[in-house]
Amino acid sequence: MDRTVATADATLMDPESGAPSLDGLPRQRTTSRAAPSSAGVAPAPAPSSSAGVAPAPAPSSSAGPAPVPPSVARSAPRRLPRLWLLLPSPLGTPFTFAYALVLVVTSLVAEYADPSFVHVLHQASSTDVAHLMRDPLLVLVASALWVAGGVTSPYALGFLLVLTALERRTGGRRTAGVFLLGHVLATLATEVPVGFAVLAGHLPDSSLHRLDYGISFGVAACVGALAGLLTPWLRCTILVVFGGSLVADLVEFADPMTDWGHLMALSIGIGMWPVVRRWQRARTSGRPGAVAAASGC
Repeated sequence: MDRTVATADATLMDPESGAPSLDGLPRQRTTSRAAPSSAGVAPAPAPSSSAGVAPAPAPSSSAGPAPVPPSVARSAPRRLPRLWLLLPSPLGTPFTFAYALVLVVTSLVAEYADPSFVHVLHQASSTDVAHLMRDPLLVLVASALWVAGGVTSPYALGFLLVLTALERRTGGRRTAGVFLLGHVLATLATEVPVGFAVLAGHLPDSSLHRLDYGISFGVAACVGALAGLLTPWLRCTILVVFGGSLVADLVEFADPMTDWGHLMALSIGIGMWPVVRRWQRARTSGRPGAVAAASGC
């Protein structure tokens, strides 16, 4: 729209440019610097320095963005949790990542190899009483290389999530220690009574060769240990859900020895709360960024 100038202000018109001049201010420039405008409106002319007043410098186009007001910054949405931290990685959780690769290989062998060959491997890795008396160290390690039920087993998923979270908080060697402690102690606590029961005549001799392998005892111990590092409501939820499922399995009495072993392994992990909490404090005391990373998984 064209501006209209009142008759009273006609004397304030610039004789050269025809533009109105502001009262009490230096004369406007006769030629203003053209600037592109998408709306077709000419830029406002800059004041001249003819009256001895230096013109104000034009704003530089290379200036950085204006600072965001605090009110706008506070209203910005919070960053979503990094879900990829829930899964193992070769740099962040090397123990869990390498162990998961081994379990994938053994699960593929169990799935696609000859069934008789797989049975021989499982039997050689079994932590039954006969093997524990003959090669205890070998079978205790070998039995933890198989996943009962394959990679689709609930304990396989629990292995990935629980050991990843525990390793991010305590470190790889300490996570391996919790896993092995639960695996070994729960195995001995369930197999040694079987040996005594056979000696006392309460069980047949075939019980000495009962097939026993898998990662479930170690995973249950890690669940118990991890619960001690979580917030109270999340800790109670995990213990109630996981512990309740173990008690339900025991009530069914389908495999009481294994079910008792799971409860023992969970109790072993719970008993390690003072230790794992001290490990977490020692790990995060010198690494402030590790606290935020651990809270996201």
